[in-house]
Amino acid sequence: MDAVTAPEGLRCAPGFVSLAALPPGTRGCVVSVGSSAAPLSALERRLLEFGFVHGEQIEILAEARPGRDPFVVRIGNTTIALRRREAQSVWVELHHCGTSAHPETGPTP
Repeated sequence: MDAVTAPEGLRCAPGFVSLAALPPGTRGCVVSVGSSAAPLSALERRLLEFGFVHGEQIEILAEARPGRDPFVVRIGNTTIALRRREAQSVWVELHHCGTSAHPETGPTP
């Protein structure tokens, strides 16, 4: 995956964004951890062990003030606190990630 810096944070491909760039209240699905160009680091392997696997639902619950670090993430049924730098390699899809969302019609109300 090729990541680029955008005004709203790190972007990987259309619709994918780094977990580190998301504000509280954001929901989505994990797309991947790490980049396809390099082997996984020890931290990236640990994130996979915590449950940051493809397709898993995530929600940003809260962040510390000032500085937004650390922040609280719910991944599946687990709630953990992460530093933004630890979450930079987790890529998230923000749209159409539940079974109730349909790409043709959008999320169900």
